[in-house]
Amino acid sequence: MVDKLESSFDCIKLSVPNKAEYVSVVRLTTSAIASRMGFDIEEIEDIKVAIAEACTNTLKNGLNSEKENFDIEFDMYMDKLVITVKGIGKEINTDNITELKVEDFGEGNLGIFIINSLMDEVNIASDGDNGTEIRMIKYMRDDII
Repeated sequence: MVDKLESSFDCIKLSVPNKAEYVSVVRLTTSAIASRMGFDIEEIEDIKVAIAEACTNTLKNGLNSEKENFDIEFDMYMDKLVITVKGIGKEINTDNITELKVEDFGEGNLGIFIINSLMDEVNIASDGDNGTEIRMIKYMRDDII
């Protein structure tokens, strides 16, 4: 998890209607943020797929009704982008998620497998009353030529 004492240099918070048509807005926002930070096109595409999977999971399993919003937070550090999606209703079992193979996942958890394979770190925390949040981290690469 991200150290609470570590402060980001910028933070953007979105509150998104619990409707599928807004996932494209989240993807575009994510793309702009990642591009501004200096991620390359392949990394940006990976991040966009991961955020879309997290949003889709929220839409399917969220505590929120269609009239409510779910929240996304982008914390931008010098060396990484941390994205937190809050509002997923159903608890997600993450035991040994990094050791499982794609065939071990049911249809409902395949998105978590995809997110885990595209991002550098994935943390999932469930709280029965407040739902589940997915925190995804993508580190900046040090490309030395």
